[in-house]
Amino acid sequence: MPNILIADDEKEIVKLLKIYLETDGVTVLEANDGARALDILENNNIDLALVDIMMPKIDGYQVIKKIRQQQRYIPVMVISAKITLSDRVLGIDLGADDYITKPFEPLEVTAKVKAQLRRLNVTLPQPQQASVITVGDMSLDLDECTFIRGTAVTELTKAEFKVLELLMSQPKRVFTKEQIYESAWYVDGAVDDNTIRVIISRLRDKIGAEHIKTIRGLGYRFEE
Repeated sequence: MPNILIADDEKEIVKLLKIYLETDGVTVLEANDGARALDILENNNIDLALVDIMMPKIDGYQVIKKIRQQQRYIPVMVISAKITLSDRVLGIDLGADDYITKPFEPLEVTAKVKAQLRRLNVTLPQPQQASVITVGDMSLDLDECTFIRGTAVTELTKAEFKVLELLMSQPKRVFTKEQIYESAWYVDGAVDDNTIRVIISRLRDKIGAEHIKTIRGLGYRFEE
C-alpha cells in the first residue's frame, strides 16, 4: 500500500485529499508545516509527496530540495496558490514532477497521483539499460543528467533532461506536445504549452537552437 505525504498548512485541504486518496487504498501521512513534513520523510517510507509552497517554519521549496537530496527517488507534486509561470518553472526546476494550482478538483489530483505512481513503477532504472544516448558527436549521460559535446559538459535540470532524453531517443521523429509533457511531468493526456515552451527555449540556449526543430501544429524533433 503506497504511503503518501500531504504537506499543507490548510487543514481542510489535507482532510479533503486524504478522504479521496484513502478511498483508493493509499495511506496518507499529514503535515501542516514544512518542519513536520521533513520529520515524516525522515522517519517513514514515503512513495509520493504532495507539497504546498507557502507553509510555516519551512517552506515548500526547502522541503522539495531536501527530498531531492535523498538517494531514493520520490515523486513530488506541488499544490500551491502561487500561479504565475515563474512560480511553476521554479518549482519544476527544484525537482517537482507536477504543479497543481489552487483551487483544484480533488478527482484530478487523485488521478495525477495514480499516474505518478504507475509511472514510477514503469520507469525504475534497469541494471542493463544503456547509460548514454549518442547522436552524432552529442551524448546524453543518463546517470549524470548531462549533455556532452566534445569536451564541453552541460548541466541540465530534471525537466530539461527528461525532454531531451525523449527527443534524442529517436532523432528525426516528431514528438507531440502531449508526449513531451507526459515524459517530463508524468501526467497522462495533459499538456501545458507555456511550460513546454520555456523548457524548449532553455534547451535551445544550452545545446544549440538548430538541434531542436519546431514542427508547426505537431510538436518538436531532434536534429543532428
